[in-house]
Amino acid sequence: MVEIPAAARAYIAGAVLCAVTFALPALGPGARTPWPALALLAALYAVCEWPARCPLLGRVLDTGSVPVGAGSFFPVLLAAALLLPPAAAALVAVPGALVSHVEQRPAPPRRIWRAAQLALAAWAAAHAALLLDGPAAVAASDFPYVLLPAGAAALTFCLVVTALDGGILATAERVPVRGAWRGLLPRALAPHAVHGLAGLMMAVLWRSPYGWPAALFVLLPMYISCWVYAQYHRERAAHQATIRALVQAVDLKDTYTRGHSERVGHASVLIARELGMDETRLDVIRFAGILHDVGKLGVPTRVLRKDGPLTPEERRVIELHPEYGHEIVRGIGFLGEARAAILHHHERMDGSGYPYGLSGERIPEAARVVAVADAFDAMTSTRSYRRARPVATAVAELERCAGRQFDPRMVRALVRALDRHGWRTAVTADETVPTGGAAPGKGSGRSANAAPDTPARPRGNVPAGWRPAPGHGPARGGAR
Repeated sequence: MVEIPAAARAYIAGAVLCAVTFALPALGPGARTPWPALALLAALYAVCEWPARCPLLGRVLDTGSVPVGAGSFFPVLLAAALLLPPAAAALVAVPGALVSHVEQRPAPPRRIWRAAQLALAAWAAAHAALLLDGPAAVAASDFPYVLLPAGAAALTFCLVVTALDGGILATAERVPVRGAWRGLLPRALAPHAVHGLAGLMMAVLWRSPYGWPAALFVLLPMYISCWVYAQYHRERAAHQATIRALVQAVDLKDTYTRGHSERVGHASVLIARELGMDETRLDVIRFAGILHDVGKLGVPTRVLRKDGPLTPEERRVIELHPEYGHEIVRGIGFLGEARAAILHHHERMDGSGYPYGLSGERIPEAARVVAVADAFDAMTSTRSYRRARPVATAVAELERCAGRQFDPRMVRALVRALDRHGWRTAVTADETVPTGGAAPGKGSGRSANAAPDTPARPRGNVPAGWRPAPGHGPARGGAR
C-alpha cells in the first residue's frame, strides 16, 4: 500500500470540491437535465470501464492486466460533452470512474480522484463545445463546421486531464509542475484527437434518425485500440522483466553493490527531470542507470570478489566491463541511447576516463548523467566495510570534481533534485554496519588487517582522492 502524501490529499479534496460545485446545477429543481441520455451515457462509460475489474471479461477481451478504461473510452465522455449541458456531462464520468481499475492501493481515494478529474475535464470540454455552438452543429450534422467545436472539446479535455495529472505528480511525487505537464501533454495530444473524432461520430449518430443504438458501433474500434494498447503494455512488461533479470544476475555476481543499480537508475531520473527531459527519454535514462554495470557479468567472479588490492592485469579486466555491458545489450533495441550510456559512463570530462578517453561534449549526455548518479550512490551507500558518507560530503566531492571528472550541468541538476526530494542512504551488503563501524574482515570481502586507505578495486566514477572516514575501512570503488 502506497500512502498518499498530505499535499496530494489536499489537492484531491480541492478537485472533488470543484467537481461537485460544477455538477450541482444539473441536480437543481429547474435544471432541465436530459436524464435518459445522461443515464445511458454514464452506464455505457461504466460498462466500458468494467472489463479491467472482471477476470472473465478481461480474459475474453484479452486485456490482461491492462486497465481498459485508462483513456480507451474517452470518446463516450467527449460525446457527452457535445450532447449534454456542461453540468450533466460532468456527471457522466462519475459512475465509471468509481468502478475503474486502479493499480495502487488504497483504491478508494484514487477512484475518487479519477472521478473528480474526469468530471472537471468533461465539464470544461462541454463548455468549450457550447461556446462554439457545438450541440446545434451536431444536431444539424453541420460538416465541416462541427469539427471545430469537437476539436475544441477534445483539446480542452486533454489540457484539463494533463494539467490535473501534472498537479497530482507535483503534490504526490514532488515532480516539478512544468516538467510533469510538459512531459504528459505531447504524448496525450494524438490519442485525444482520435478520441475526439470518435466522440464526434458517436454524437452525430446519436442525433441521427437511427438514435443511440447506431452510436454504439463506434465503440468497436475502441475495443480494438484497447487490444493494441494491451499488446504494448505486455511488451513494456517484457522489457521490464528483461532488465530485472539482468540486474538480478549482476547483484548475485557482485553482492557488494546489491541494490546499487536501482538507486543509480533513480538518481539518473532525478537528474534527467531537472534537465527537462520528456517522459519517454526518462525511461531510457532510467534503463541506462539500472543497467550501467551489466558488463560485470563478463568479469570473472574471483576478480569482483577478490580480497585485497587488484593487480594491474585485474584492473584492466575490470575496466573492460563497460564494453562487455555494451555487447550484452547491443541487440536490445528498446534501450536506445542507454546503450551508449552503458559504454561511456566511466568517461571523464578531461578525457582521462575509459574505455575510449572521450572528453567534454563528445561523451553522450546520458552517460554524463549516469556518471554523476553512479558516483553519488557509491559515496552515499553503506557497505559492510565502510559507512555511507553524508549527502553533503558527497555533493561537495562532486562539485569539487565538476568540470574535470563530471559535467557541471549534471552535478547542478543533482543538487537541485536533492534539495527538492532528499536522498535516503542504503545498506547494500548482506549485513548492517554496526554503530561503531564495520567489523574488520566480516562480510567485507577483505582481510581484517587490510590497509585502511588501500583501494581494493578501481574507483571508476568515485571522485579521485575520495576516502572513507578514518576507522571505517577501505575505500572500495563501488561505482566501478
